[in-house]
Amino acid sequence: MQIKAFAAWVPAPGKAAAVAAVPYDVVDTAEARALAAGNPDSLLHISRPEIDLPDTIDIHDDRVYAQGLQAFRAFQSRGTLIREPHPCLYVYRQIMGAHSQTGVVVCCHADDYENDIIRKHEKTRRDKEDDRTRHTLTLQANTGPVFMTYRDSAPLDAAVARVVSQPPMADFTAADGIRHTIWRIAADTTGWATLFQAVPLAYIADGHHRAASAWRAARQHRAGNPDHDGSEEYNWFLAVLFPASQLRILPYNRCVADLNGLDAATFLERVGRVFDVCKSGRAEPAGPRQAQMYLAGDWYTLSWPAFEAGPVDRLDVSVLQTRLLAPLLGIDDPRTSQRISFVGGIRGTGELKKRVDSGRDAVAFSLAPTTVREMMDIADAGQIMPPKSTWFEPKLRSGLVIHTF
Repeated sequence: MQIKAFAAWVPAPGKAAAVAAVPYDVVDTAEARALAAGNPDSLLHISRPEIDLPDTIDIHDDRVYAQGLQAFRAFQSRGTLIREPHPCLYVYRQIMGAHSQTGVVVCCHADDYENDIIRKHEKTRRDKEDDRTRHTLTLQANTGPVFMTYRDSAPLDAAVARVVSQPPMADFTAADGIRHTIWRIAADTTGWATLFQAVPLAYIADGHHRAASAWRAARQHRAGNPDHDGSEEYNWFLAVLFPASQLRILPYNRCVADLNGLDAATFLERVGRVFDVCKSGRAEPAGPRQAQMYLAGDWYTLSWPAFEAGPVDRLDVSVLQTRLLAPLLGIDDPRTSQRISFVGGIRGTGELKKRVDSGRDAVAFSLAPTTVREMMDIADAGQIMPPKSTWFEPKLRSGLVIHTF
């Protein structure tokens, strides 16, 4: 795959903790406004610029994108963000509790996205693509990186180890307890490009809309430049590449508001026709081919034997959907149904119990996390994962490195 160094905008010394922000798409406007309150240096003023406009404004109003550009320029003019004098690469490490993951911050090429060298496992929504494409083209920048992975490479591991043995350019622990450390790679960036040329494929873990909008922005630039040759800066977009063995996927659990007209006893009996069911008291599955169900104050283990199927159909989330959620609970399309909700594993199984005990939902399901290998197998097969199948944690922070074109 192709990567290259770039002359980034980075936080001024001592500003990284203030600038760094959660990805734009993991918070709504109210949450973004609360996170940025009292912090004029938060990247959310750039990535979610509606927070600095009246509450009544539509988030797709032209004034929102203009406000983002104004904020970006203000960060530069007052010295919150400074421009690197030379093209660089970076190493980015995150530590969350006992978990650590270390990736390389690079620019990837839009052609690799188009030609499936960069593989996808998720459908994107046109409205979300439209929003981020407008944001990207207005700012002429990628303010947040695409979170990607690749099959482990010993030479890359060794190169990263040499970098992290040196003093970092920024090192801080965010309010949520996650530690973020950035190292600059200013020398021999062509050697790093050679190392990545030996990596045949990359996989989007998180950030499908950011990647799609970067690709669309490149295509729009090309349409206005008939003499383009692929080397122009707008062909490149910001990403962090992690070795697959370091990534952690948390489960994405399900709650359903009602039992589709059944009482609890009848529903449990019908579930028993489909799965092996036993009352277990355990909230988390012991492994794959199991789901834990919380119903009427009790936890039950649902289990099933291995069976021959494609990489999507044999996922635990797929089995639960096709054998229980659709036929018994009437959740035919989990993307559009208003009766199902999804709870990221970072919130724990206690959240499932709380929602059912309070009467907000009637039943909840705790699942084992999808594995990185399963995600890669599905992407390699050119297939799409079911909605809400992966929850990557920790999330990358935006604003630590910004690519402009």
